[in-house]
Amino acid sequence: MANMDVTQRNQSERATLAGSSERIRRGSERGLRIYTLLAVPIAVLLCWGALSVIDAWWQWLVLGVILLLTYAFMTAVSPNRRGSGDASSPVGD
Repeated sequence: MANMDVTQRNQSERATLAGSSERIRRGSERGLRIYTLLAVPIAVLLCWGALSVIDAWWQWLVLGVILLLTYAFMTAVSPNRRGSGDASSPVGD
């Protein structure tokens, strides 16, 4: 976009070319609702079961490390992180 003039930049940022959320066909949300209604109670039961059997400090430590690594992985692969997808990233240099 750095080599474009104002007219070209405005044309590429239009909703019809950029893909605004109103113009993207998303399909049915029914499957997502069904999955959510099934997954959330199952996840709550599994978390409750795991937390109820922890009885030593090192088990809490392992659980904390697992949660920390999960958060770090989610941050690393997030498309919303700073420097993601722009030309200033040092990957191609």
